[in-house]
This record gives sequence, C-alpha cells and structure tokens, in this order.
Amino acid sequence: MKYLSTRRRHPAAKPLILVLALFLVGAVYALVIPSSQVSAAPGLSQQVQEGKALFQVSCSSCHGLNGEGTSQGPSLVGVGAASVDFQMGTGRMPMARPGQQAPRKDSEFSPEEISAISSYVATLGPGPGIPAASVVDPSKLTDEELARGGDLFKTNCSACHNVSGQGGALPNGKYAPPLTGVQPVHIYEAMRIGPQQMPVFSKNVITDEDATQIIGYLETVQNRNPGGGLSLGNLGPVTEGLWAWVVGIGGLVVIATWIASKGARSK
Repeated sequence: MKYLSTRRRHPAAKPLILVLALFLVGAVYALVIPSSQVSAAPGLSQQVQEGKALFQVSCSSCHGLNGEGTSQGPSLVGVGAASVDFQMGTGRMPMARPGQQAPRKDSEFSPEEISAISSYVATLGPGPGIPAASVVDPSKLTDEELARGGDLFKTNCSACHNVSGQGGALPNGKYAPPLTGVQPVHIYEAMRIGPQQMPVFSKNVITDEDATQIIGYLETVQNRNPGGGLSLGNLGPVTEGLWAWVVGIGGLVVIATWIASKGARSK
C-alpha cells in the first residue's frame, strides 16, 4: 500500500491528455465533413475577393459594407449577378444622386471589374445569374422563330417600349427606355430582374428560348432596311396620324384661306 500511494501522475499529464483529446476530435471531424466544404475554386475565390474590395470602395456608401442596404440604397442580398451586370454594364450604377429613374450611359467600370463585383454580390444570396453566350446569340434563329419573337415582344413588351423598341412615356414622369443599341445580354438580364418600372419575367413566363427569339426580333427591326420613305421615328401610327393631321388638315386650312382671299378680291 505504501508503494502504490507514492506513485503519482506527472503534473503535465492532464494538459497533455486534453491536448491529445482535442487533436483526436479535430482529426475525426476533418475526416467526417464533406470534402466539398473544404475546398473552393481558387480562381473564383480570388475574383470574389477582388469584387468585394471594389464593392466596398465604390458601392458600400449606398448599399452597405456587406450589401445589406442603407437609407440611400436597397439591399443587394439575393439580387444575383445579373442585376449587378445590368445596372453597372449599362452605366445606371453608380448613380451620382438618387433620382426617379437612372438613365443609360457609358459605364465607369471595365468588364473585368463588373464581373468581379457581380461574382461578389452573387455570394450574398441566390439570384438570377448572367446568361450563357448561346442564350443571347440569335444568329442561328430561323425566320419563323424571329417572327415568333416579334409576336412575343408585341404581346409582352410593346405597350411600354413601342412595337419597334423605341421606348415610350409612362405615368408619373417616368419612361420606358429605348432598346436601340442595348447589348443582347442586358436585354435578357432586364427580363429576369425587372429593373425600375419593368416587371420581372421569370423563366416560367418567358423561357430562355423565348428570350433569344425576342432579342433576335429586336436586332432584325433595328437593322432592317426602311425601303424608302420617312421612318417618322419608327413610332407607328401615333406619328403617322400626327403628320396626317398636320399635313392634311393644315393643307386644307391653307387652301380654304386661299380660296377665301380670292373670293374677297373678286368682289
């Protein structure tokens, strides 16, 4: 009994056992968790980091350091990469000052910078993504598909943008911008995100195939040969009726005045 009582553990034994236990727990956890959570694409990670740095310098004053939104700008959580690519690619963002409607202008950022910021915002929450190049390329469409794109555009879009995409006035001093000179990718993105007064057209309403055909129709209208005569702004019966009124009724007034003056002289 005296021999057993004199056998004591070393003072460092307990800390050593604790460290060993923690090491074993960590090793087991590393083996159990899914491998997909451990690694990420190095290129994408680098792009996201660059986008975050650009975002905090150029966008955070209105949208918050983490895109949570402020009194000056809405939250960007869940808007997706397509929204950023559209707003920045068309020069609508950043805005010099808050206004009723942001006009289209030259972008202040390079395509690489826009892509980086879009990638960062996409990590804040799921949202519409930037389309593949094949979706916005109408070069392989047939005449029948282009005609169907025209029908889709006239049904869903012409009430605001005019039958030829020239734009038009909306209530409360707002307007639907013209679609001339707009990149196909931005037309697609506008359908999916619904910027400003525009409604959102989900893939359940307008499929990617429909969107490609609408883009093809707009390109056809913008590049067509007028075939002689005056286009009158391609605004349809409104301008045609106006000119018919001005020229027709105006001409009748001039003729009536001339006849009246001749009659007065003959007396």
